[in-house]
Amino acid sequence: MLKFILNIFNPKKSAEQSEIISPDMKYLIVGLGNVGAEYAGTRHNIGFDILDRLAEELNASFKLENHAWVATAKYKGKSLTLVKPTTYMNLSGKAVKFWMDRQSIPREQILVVLDDLHLGLGQLRIRPNGSDAGHNGLKHIDQMLAGNNYPRLKFGIGNQFAKGRQSDFVLGKWSNEELKTVEEQMPKAVACIQSFCFAGLANTMSTYNKSEPKP
Repeated sequence: MLKFILNIFNPKKSAEQSEIISPDMKYLIVGLGNVGAEYAGTRHNIGFDILDRLAEELNASFKLENHAWVATAKYKGKSLTLVKPTTYMNLSGKAVKFWMDRQSIPREQILVVLDDLHLGLGQLRIRPNGSDAGHNGLKHIDQMLAGNNYPRLKFGIGNQFAKGRQSDFVLGKWSNEELKTVEEQMPKAVACIQSFCFAGLANTMSTYNKSEPKP
């Protein structure tokens, strides 16, 4: 009763309390990439590009904050924090750990979006955990979180490169032909993230791990 009376005479405090978001309604979506104009449009930056498309879809804008470009958005009652680390790929875990702790988001409600050269171009794979498979961004996140039990969405970039040219391929820009497939699959990647937040990981895996780009 006393609390009710105090809220009547202190509406500002009551409004602030109503803004408290339950942990199970909050999600951290991290797109991996490298900052700088020289990396824009490269295969390794597909995580950044997907988050840009997601932010556009949700009418959200990024601003520079601690260790990352950050945007906040709502989707079907869920609160999303979108993060594009400014630490460069090899130190991505610093931004993930900082924003996970700051927003008090459990690791099962984190989704890391990244490129994968072990998947065919445009192929999507969402998983609850897994090895870093040689990806330096995941490797550092594993180190910072002391484990690999967090969800990740992989976007296939293919592996059409000559022996010893993997780095050049990953850091290279899409060909015009590849871009057609990337643009076709980008909306599916965005929808996959939204499904993860609203429908849950199991349902999302069942739906989107079957998603294959048209030949």
